[in-house]
Amino acid sequence: MRHLRRAALAAASLVLLLAAAGLGVGADAAPVAAAVPRIRAAVLPDRLGPPAARARDIYTGAAFDACTAPPLETLRAWRDASPYGALGIYTSGGQRGCAQPRLTADWVREARAMGWRFLPVHVGLQAPCSELSRKPKRIDPARATRQGRQEADEAVAGLRAVGLGHGSPVFLDIEAYPLRDRACGQAVVDFTVGWTQALHAAGYRSGFYSSLDSGIADLAAAARAGSSPLPDVLWYARWDDRADTTGGGPLTAELWSRHQRVHQYRGNVEETYGGATLTVDRNQVDAPLAR
Repeated sequence: MRHLRRAALAAASLVLLLAAAGLGVGADAAPVAAAVPRIRAAVLPDRLGPPAARARDIYTGAAFDACTAPPLETLRAWRDASPYGALGIYTSGGQRGCAQPRLTADWVREARAMGWRFLPVHVGLQAPCSELSRKPKRIDPARATRQGRQEADEAVAGLRAVGLGHGSPVFLDIEAYPLRDRACGQAVVDFTVGWTQALHAAGYRSGFYSSLDSGIADLAAAARAGSSPLPDVLWYARWDDRADTTGGGPLTAELWSRHQRVHQYRGNVEETYGGATLTVDRNQVDAPLAR
C-alpha cells in the first residue's frame, strides 16, 4: 500500500507539471476518439427461425472428417472398430478440396443403416482477405448478404441430393483468414447472416465452421454486437488435442452453449481400424446432426 501511495503522489505531480506546461490535460484538451468496434451488428428478418429441436437429433461423441467420402467397406470396418459414430461429408460448394464420386443418396442410406451420423459441409466463397490460393473465389463485401443467401440455396440442393432431410444442419466452411482488416470480418458476418436467414426459411439449421482465431472470433463479436440470425451450431478448429467442446478464447461459456458446438481438435491424422486406413481430422461433437 505504501508503494501505491507514493505512485499516486508521483502521478499527481506529473499531471500538475503537464498542466503548467500547457500540454493538453486541461478542459480544452481534444477529446480522445472512441475505439471503432471490429464488427457491427448485422440484422435480418428471420420469421421462421431454426427448425424445432428434437432430442434425438443431438449427438455427443467422437466424429471424423475426411476430404472425400470413404468407401462403404471402410465405414463398415470403422463402425465396428473405431471410436467414431459420426463423420463430416462435403455435400456442396464450388471450392471443395476433393471430388466426391461416392457421395450419393445410396451411399448416405447405406452408411446410415450402419449407424453413422453426418455433419454436412458446404465449401463456397471465402473471406475477402483469405490467403488461400487453392480457394480463390472470395466474398464481395458489397454483395455479401445476397451471396450468403445464394450459397445457402446451393447447400440446400446439396442436402436434398443426398437424401438429408429438413431440420438438418449444414456447415458453412470459412477457412482461416487474417484479422487485420475489419471490412473483411464484417463481410464474413454479413455473408453468414444471409446464409442463416435463407437456411431457416428453407427449413434447415445453419452451421458455421472456421478457426477459433478468425471466423469464430468474428462470429462471437457479431453475437455480442446483436447480429441476427446467427448460425445455430458452431464448428471451431483449434488443434489442441483436447477432445472437448468447452471453447476458449472468444468462444466464451455463454455463447452457443446448448448442444451447439463441434470442436476439431486435431488435423491430418492417419488412422487404421479393421484393416482400413484413412487420413482424417478428429472432432468432438455436442450438437444436432443431419436428419
